Amino acid sequence: MSSSPTKSPTKAAHEHALLLNSIAEGANEYPKPEHVNYTYGTAGFRTLATKLPSVLFRVGLLAVLRSKRLEGATIGVMVTASHNPEPDNGVKLVDPSGEMLDPTWESHATALSNCPTTSSLISTFTTLATHLRVDLHQPANIVYAYDTRPSGPELIKALEKGFEVFGESVKTVNLGITTTPILHYVTKATNDKTGEYGKPTKEGYNQKMASAFKTLIGNRGPLSPLYVDCANGVGAIALQEFISTLGDILPVHPLNTSTSEKGALNHLCGADFVKTKQALPPSVQSSNVLSKAGTRACSFDGDADRIVFYYLHETKGTFRLLDGDKIAVMVAMFLGDLVVKAKLDEEHNLQVGVVQTAYANGSSTKYLTSRNIPVTCVPTGVKHLHHAAQRYDIGVYFEANGHGTVLFADHAIKALKSASPQSPDSANAIKNLLAFSQLINQAVGDALSDMLLVEAVLAHRGWGAPEWDAGYEDLPNRLVKVEVPDRSIFVATDAERKLQYPQGLQDKIEEAMKKYDMGRSFVRPSGTEDCVRVYAEAKTTAEADNLAFAVTDLVKWGSGQT
Repeated sequence: MSSSPTKSPTKAAHEHALLLNSIAEGANEYPKPEHVNYTYGTAGFRTLATKLPSVLFRVGLLAVLRSKRLEGATIGVMVTASHNPEPDNGVKLVDPSGEMLDPTWESHATALSNCPTTSSLISTFTTLATHLRVDLHQPANIVYAYDTRPSGPELIKALEKGFEVFGESVKTVNLGITTTPILHYVTKATNDKTGEYGKPTKEGYNQKMASAFKTLIGNRGPLSPLYVDCANGVGAIALQEFISTLGDILPVHPLNTSTSEKGALNHLCGADFVKTKQALPPSVQSSNVLSKAGTRACSFDGDADRIVFYYLHETKGTFRLLDGDKIAVMVAMFLGDLVVKAKLDEEHNLQVGVVQTAYANGSSTKYLTSRNIPVTCVPTGVKHLHHAAQRYDIGVYFEANGHGTVLFADHAIKALKSASPQSPDSANAIKNLLAFSQLINQAVGDALSDMLLVEAVLAHRGWGAPEWDAGYEDLPNRLVKVEVPDRSIFVATDAERKLQYPQGLQDKIEEAMKKYDMGRSFVRPSGTEDCVRVYAEAKTTAEADNLAFAVTDLVKWGSGQT
């Protein structure tokens, strides 16, 4: 829809002046703090909540620009800081596909947020609108949500102020408190004009997930109970709402659900705590819920887009972690088996592939390749994983931290829907593959969806956690943070598995690796602070530690500290 041809130049100029005045009023109400620099990265903006009001106002402006540029397509805005401590918050934009903001727009977000004065903001806004060829008379549509952080409501006010300056041309939907993946789902569903993706509401999300899960479980339920650590975050609310839709086919017992208790969010609980500490959350430990043999649990992170599973060894009582690598391997192997059983004709034969980063445990990569599942390694960051997964017919990606999903290519779905089953087994496999494509939130990593994915695969395999864990043994590994005077001298290549610079350092790292059985190590510069991260793995814990320390010394040598 273009601007009205009957609108006089004088009227248009008057409307534009009113818009700039409204922006000026908002900018004066939410001025940028001095000596703070903002950068829009993979997770959007994220820092202390007290530093964010000006950013939220400007993100409101950018979200409207993005929607108007896309002729009124709905843009999502999520206010969250995920697994960060409670005093932090953040904001990110979601494109109409339900995926992250187009990377070419990240610099626009950064530019707007760093304008030091009202006049510079208006100048940058005007330049952007002209440069991006945005028709400001176009309609705009925004859907937005936030997590349980105490700072959320005030930041939402600043965001809404950014929408309001455009007047009646902007239509908004406030989802209130909900998870990041649900916001992604609603954004994608709102833009799907066929209606096939699902109803664009929280209820639509729950109904879609429950329906697909029930199809997959069939008469196998009720399943054994699952204990879910909700990180005292928004996942607790979403899970409770979902349970009421799902019924008793999967007995779910939520833990750490104190969403209103000050300081509780992500404190000594959640997926990040479990993964980094390699231990049960103290609250789960003291509750003894895992003491009964065969019991398993999982942890969401603060905004419910990551999940890790775990259990206690039946005889030793030791903690056993089932992280993103373990999820990816089990899911890829199972979907690969279903594709074989589907017996699609040669023209439509589908390939299942896995995408990992250098942080993936070497044992998982070896296990997959030994079973003819192709593996692609990409640099760290969800956008790299997501794009690489799109190159497979069915692409599985999970970071070791538990963030991931499965992507079904459009042609794969069409092939499954049009297939002529050769037998009852073939028909069943096709039905299940289509149900998995509905169960999985393909827009983004989703703890609740991934929880159901894992439970469905376990039910089909007839496995408990120990059988899942038995596929391969993780190599012991160590991650060390090394502060350096200048991280920019460290330049990684080969999907961050090798160092190109400083010259000669990679050769020394490889010499160190050869001294340890199954030794592997890489050095990756941080994207945000003056440090590098050293990852090392080897056959034993002692060897992994020694390799990490040896490479740490080499990094210090390479940065001129020794």
